[in-house]
Amino acid sequence: MGKPFNYGGQAVIEGVMMRGRKHMAMAVRNPNGEIVLHTEPLNPRIYGSFINKVPFLRGFTLLWDALGLGMRSLMLSADIAMGEEEKVDFSGPVAWGSMAVSLILAIAIFFVGPVMLVGLFNRFIPVSILVQHTIEGVIRLTLFLAYIWAIGNIEDIKRVFGYHGAEHKAINAYEGGVELTPVKASQCSIVHPRCGTAFLLIVMVISIFVFALAGDPNIWLKILSRIVLIPVIAGIAYEFLKFSAAHQKNPIIKLLIAPGLALQRMTTREPDLSMLEVSLAALKKLLVEENLAETFDALETREAVTAPGSASP
Repeated sequence: MGKPFNYGGQAVIEGVMMRGRKHMAMAVRNPNGEIVLHTEPLNPRIYGSFINKVPFLRGFTLLWDALGLGMRSLMLSADIAMGEEEKVDFSGPVAWGSMAVSLILAIAIFFVGPVMLVGLFNRFIPVSILVQHTIEGVIRLTLFLAYIWAIGNIEDIKRVFGYHGAEHKAINAYEGGVELTPVKASQCSIVHPRCGTAFLLIVMVISIFVFALAGDPNIWLKILSRIVLIPVIAGIAYEFLKFSAAHQKNPIIKLLIAPGLALQRMTTREPDLSMLEVSLAALKKLLVEENLAETFDALETREAVTAPGSASP
């Protein structure tokens, strides 16, 4: 059977989440040193809907990955890493509330903030609309890079970035036909063209051109445009990411994706073998759930116990 058409992953607290066509699988190392597995079917209303097959609209799925599945996976992994997996219920008001706060903060900092700063600047030194959009884009990109640099210096986040590197190496090993063992996977690349970090950089760049189409309305309409156009930008960025990943050997595409690959060096760290063991456990479990492989006899893990109804909200 062929490899999944569309899958990816995400680093979580002391582990990795892998997402396939119809399932997600997560592996997290608990305080006892055991690798705890959690699997669940993906919400077919999100991943199996017609939206997931329509160009530009299917970018919504990637947004859901980051906000919905990603946030809930982080919450669950934190509980497992602290040895509390039997008390987990990562759905409902807590999950939705966390996602809403995170989304509001991200929009306020990276989309609303820059346009307001440019508005204040333009009151004292008026410039053309083209220069305004350029300055706004530069501010947005600078904030984004500063944020990544800042969190990358937090000790706990460094470990998450290590698992991010382990996730990339595991997927690169699978796609390259490399044996799925920690030693073999450690020899694979730490970057991947479908990485969410590259996606976010593409969003920042494309937003400059999309927001320029909104012209120069009053400040409140500008703020509104920055919010309502986010799905449009995400859709365009997703299609570029998908296309570039499929044509990454093309010299022009190589040049275009080089900044995204370089940026991944800020959000990944070289993982140790124990991190790779966890990442590969998640990938192997996903392959079994997706009927892409037989059971892996060498996988010594146990299933996480989660509260009833803890599937996708």
